[in-house]
Amino acid sequence: MGQEVVCTARWGERRARGKALLETSEILFHGEERLKIPFSSIRAIAAEDGELRLKTDAGLVIFELGERAENWREKIANPKSVVEKLGLKAGEPVAAFGKLDAEFVKKLREQKSAVEQGKAAAGVNWIFLAAEGREDLTQVRAIAGKMQSGVALWVVYPKGQKSITEMDVLSAGRKAGLKDVKVVGFSATHTGLKFVVPLEKC
Repeated sequence: MGQEVVCTARWGERRARGKALLETSEILFHGEERLKIPFSSIRAIAAEDGELRLKTDAGLVIFELGERAENWREKIANPKSVVEKLGLKAGEPVAAFGKLDAEFVKKLREQKSAVEQGKAAAGVNWIFLAAEGREDLTQVRAIAGKMQSGVALWVVYPKGQKSITEMDVLSAGRKAGLKDVKVVGFSATHTGLKFVVPLEKC
């Protein structure tokens, strides 16, 4: 989701000023103290008077978000699926390189999207590369060489790993002549980075 707000958070007897980040499956708070609230730990949620009030397994946590409180409540209560966040419509075919998350592939097939493994056929506008380590990024250049205007390459890689970082992924895409345009929380463990062919090369 990638939304962030500088705000005050309150929990127990504590009160701190910092930055709240609304991620795909959790809320992070970075300030004088740090909080991590997985959606799975939230038992009740409400937006009242500009406050986002979360009843969690660890107790009540309140974020003073102002006008964004209701928007965050809605996004947490009714999160979009990965497919929706990517913008992939039902029936659109995709090409997959590497081993994508089984649940994601299942959702693609449920919406009648054909999944071509290891080949980007003509007419396919969505390409996914599962990169678990830097060595997998060697495929980016070959894939980029076959991309036309309107085609998106999503590189899906694990979060918080030294074997592959965001900078590794960005560097591989840019060296292949692509432009990075979007980041999406692909799952609790993986991030997706979107690349396209720059307009000047179309």
